[in-house]
Amino acid sequence: MASYGLFLILATLTVLSPGPGVVLTISNALRHGWAGSLPGIGGIALGAFIVAGISASGAGLVLATSATAFTMLKSAGALYLMYLGIKMWRTQRFIPELKVSSSRPWRRFVEALSIQLLNPKAGFFFLAVFPQFIRSTGNYYAQFLLLVSSYSLLVVLVHSGYAFMANGARGWLSTARGARIAGKLSGMTFFGFGVLMASATK
Repeated sequence: MASYGLFLILATLTVLSPGPGVVLTISNALRHGWAGSLPGIGGIALGAFIVAGISASGAGLVLATSATAFTMLKSAGALYLMYLGIKMWRTQRFIPELKVSSSRPWRRFVEALSIQLLNPKAGFFFLAVFPQFIRSTGNYYAQFLLLVSSYSLLVVLVHSGYAFMANGARGWLSTARGARIAGKLSGMTFFGFGVLMASATK
C-alpha cells in the first residue's frame, strides 16, 4: 500500500474538520455526557464504513455519474439536517434531567447513522481518496479493509475527543441561558449545513 501514513494524516484532518457529524457528537455530549455520546459516535463510524463499502462496490460510481441519484440523496440529507436544526432550535432544555432523557441510545445511534448515510459528499471522498492509496499489484480487498477500518477507528477516536471536551461545558449548559444559547447555535448550525448541502453543486 502506498503512503499509509499520509492516508492517516489526510483522514485525520478530514474527520477533525467541522461537519454535521461533529456538531451532533458535541450536542450529544452536552446533553447526555461523554458516555451518552458513544451511541452516536458508533453510528457515525458505522455509517462511514458502509459509505466506503458502497463506494468501493461501484454503487458510489453511480452517484458520481448520475445527476438524478446525487440530487435525490443530497436533498434527503439536506432536509434531514434542516429537521434536526429546527428540532434543536425549539429545545427548552439542552441538557435533560438525569432521569428523563429526550433521546434513547438507539435513537442517537440511528440519528448519527442517518446523517452519515445521507451525505453524498462522504462517498465522493472515498471515491477520490482511496484509489490513491491502493496498490494495483496488492490484494485490493485487504488494502481496502485496512483503509476503511482505519478511517472508522479515527472517527471513534476524534469524536470521542470532541465529546470529552464538550462534556466539560455541561455545567454552563445546565443553566437556562446556556441551554437557550446552545440550542439556538446548534439549530442554526444544523440548518445551515442543510442549506449548504442543498445548494452544493455536484
